[in-house]
Amino acid sequence: MKSLALACAIALGLGMPMATFAATPSAAQHAAHATHQTTAAVPQAPKLHAALRALWHGHVVNTRAYAMAVKAGDAAAAAKAEHDTVANAQDIANAVAGFYGEDAGKGMMKLLGGHWAGVKALTDAAHAGNQAGIDKAMQDLSANAGEIAKFLHGANPDHWPEATVDGLLLAHAAHHKAQVTEIMAGNMTAEAQTWKAMQEHMNTIADALAGGIAAQFPDKAQ
Repeated sequence: MKSLALACAIALGLGMPMATFAATPSAAQHAAHATHQTTAAVPQAPKLHAALRALWHGHVVNTRAYAMAVKAGDAAAAAKAEHDTVANAQDIANAVAGFYGEDAGKGMMKLLGGHWAGVKALTDAAHAGNQAGIDKAMQDLSANAGEIAKFLHGANPDHWPEATVDGLLLAHAAHHKAQVTEIMAGNMTAEAQTWKAMQEHMNTIADALAGGIAAQFPDKAQ
């Protein structure tokens, strides 16, 4: 549990300058690859890197499970995936509170809840064939990305550039849209490629975040 809390905590940092990411998976992958090569050259806090990779991977596993359950019409599986997604967000928020206080933890949970609300709305709208709902969900996810970026930049302006965080989250939202669209269309060949790219993007984010927390809290990073 201690390692999980620490992993959640490092979700607050971006430790190195990076170019702003475009809101498309392909553009994000190209930029992410360059960033990963840079961070891989001088590994920092390997335990934090591993823990944060696991945490972000859990987020996308849970949201993917929700989409698969909705597509299959499995209400019980959908409810479990939703519960797991919210629990993952709460772990992050609790860790934020440990570093920045209870109010910051509550603020982070509200923002993460907004991200999940957008992903859920996107998934449900795509399943229903509701294009207006899809568009609205993507607008909400975009706005939420900006809010999270501002929150994180305010917490640590030296290591968390607002534009970089926003770009990373927009690329993440674009992956959600691509994946949900493919699942609902039953195009699992395309989804397999998106899923691979999505996981790689999560690893890139995790590695950058671990570098950020190591820079901010060098005595705690391992």
